Amino acid sequence: MARNQAKRPLAGLRSALAEVPLLGWLLGMVAAVIVEYLVGAPLARALGLGRVPLLFGVDLLFKSPLLVPSALAYMVLVYVLPVGSVALVTRPLANRAAEKLMALSPVVSVLVHVAVFYGGLHSWALLNDYRVLVVKLTLLAVMLTLSLNLVNGYMGEFSCSHPGFMALGAYTSSVLTVLLFVGSERFGPALLPSALGPFLFPLALIVGGLVASLGALTVAIPSFRTRGDYLAIISLAFMLVVKSLIENLEVVGGARGFMGQPDWAGLTTVFIWAVACVAMINSFVRSTMGKALNAVRDGEGAAEAMTVDTRRTKMVTFLFAAFWAGVAGGLYAHVMRYVNPGGFGLQKLAELLAMVYLGGLNSVVGSAAGGVGFMLFSEALRPLEIYKWIIIPVLLILVMIFRPTGLIAFREFDMVSLVRPKGAPTRRRGVPHVAAQD
Repeated sequence: MARNQAKRPLAGLRSALAEVPLLGWLLGMVAAVIVEYLVGAPLARALGLGRVPLLFGVDLLFKSPLLVPSALAYMVLVYVLPVGSVALVTRPLANRAAEKLMALSPVVSVLVHVAVFYGGLHSWALLNDYRVLVVKLTLLAVMLTLSLNLVNGYMGEFSCSHPGFMALGAYTSSVLTVLLFVGSERFGPALLPSALGPFLFPLALIVGGLVASLGALTVAIPSFRTRGDYLAIISLAFMLVVKSLIENLEVVGGARGFMGQPDWAGLTTVFIWAVACVAMINSFVRSTMGKALNAVRDGEGAAEAMTVDTRRTKMVTFLFAAFWAGVAGGLYAHVMRYVNPGGFGLQKLAELLAMVYLGGLNSVVGSAAGGVGFMLFSEALRPLEIYKWIIIPVLLILVMIFRPTGLIAFREFDMVSLVRPKGAPTRRRGVPHVAAQD
């Protein structure tokens, strides 16, 4: 009897939280950021932390484990309670606002939600430079994980060439921006006014992505004429060849690396490119080409019998994935303002594979979760230095044993359905339909 009475408030709370739309949670996120700006520092000192936790207390997990309870208390007081309280209080208002936005236009609704999310994320990150850097690298990790998942997940192959594509994009965009807008001792004075640089920077990233796609052709042409494990072997050789080639090119610094990239990869720029990457890859896998890709993965012979051009499908997918890896590499070079060929070797490959298989195969949502989760876990293990490369493979082995498809596999991402008010009627192919509740 007492147990049933205790369950009723919890059931009521769960029911109320289930009725909160995404907009309500985003408003709660903004409120939590405001709370941290107002009382974060004194609260952290009162809890014995000394300063505001840099990354939700994750950075203290192995650095100062005795402070973890205080960090958890800080998270509850600054994040959990404000987010939950504001989400519940604004639930009716948020549902009405979401309904009006959807009535206006689903595209407008998505853009408003993305803008509110970015406002909260940007304000949270600006509290210190470390957060800004981690957020940028996490967004790039999501881009790289998504693009690799196209090949290793949706296409059902095993590619090891992504660090090579990333290197091609990084060095191509770096050379273009330094040569055209910055100038250096190696390249001489800039060829164009530096004021034009920020406006033409996207073109440099696109060129870097196209060069990476051209590099992908050298892998795809021989690989897709055969079957089996040849793609893995050829792609691994490609990655090592690109790394060795850059190490011996003195014009780009050789093994010493290349520096001097302009600081044009701000948080807003990286966020916009990450959103574009997620949107385009998500549209790709839900398109006719994406369905053909799934057919190739499940049975290439059967797909050919159903008139699917399997070679063309694999070529387009592989080049598309390489393009986004090249763009992410260009952004990475301008975030760090320094690139070294050693950063695009086997360790980078291990990181990318860990993010893909940890998050989940054939899943846009899983790729995002894998990129974010791996970055947080990697930052938590940073104090262990070299030992973290013992823990991460062990974690990956455990995931492969107990969850072979990853944490969130075969999960499509439908932003339009996500931003709808809870319980609002929707239409699919002209038929009224009530959105399902999770």
